[in-house]
Amino acid sequence: MTDLKQFKDQEFLSLETFRKTGVGVKTPIWFVAEGDVLYMWTVGDSGKVKRIRNNARVNIAPCKRIGEITGEWVAAYASVDESVAAVKYVETLLRRKIGFGFAIFQLIDGIRDWQRGAHRVCVKVSLSETTI
Repeated sequence: MTDLKQFKDQEFLSLETFRKTGVGVKTPIWFVAEGDVLYMWTVGDSGKVKRIRNNARVNIAPCKRIGEITGEWVAAYASVDESVAAVKYVETLLRRKIGFGFAIFQLIDGIRDWQRGAHRVCVKVSLSETTI
């Protein structure tokens, strides 16, 4: 499958990022699609963000909340956008898509981020390196 149709009406995707050794690390994460780009919201110092900064090549597949894959793996490219505008934009998209569950998650994570001194970033994933 070479398009994003299988992600329609899904809440989670499994994002496989790669360590410097080439070993893949799979993480289930909420996402929202807009056009040919999938947007995610995560902690800026997370392992997946560090791995994306080192290697933009990722694999994605729709999955359940616990990471159980429900579709086909697709090769893609990811980038990290730390701008306040990008983070607010993806938060708005996720709140619109997921609703109350995301608002609660955002509140809890906001408290935890504040305690840790962490910040959120926007991760963008596309099938084309030039789209991100």
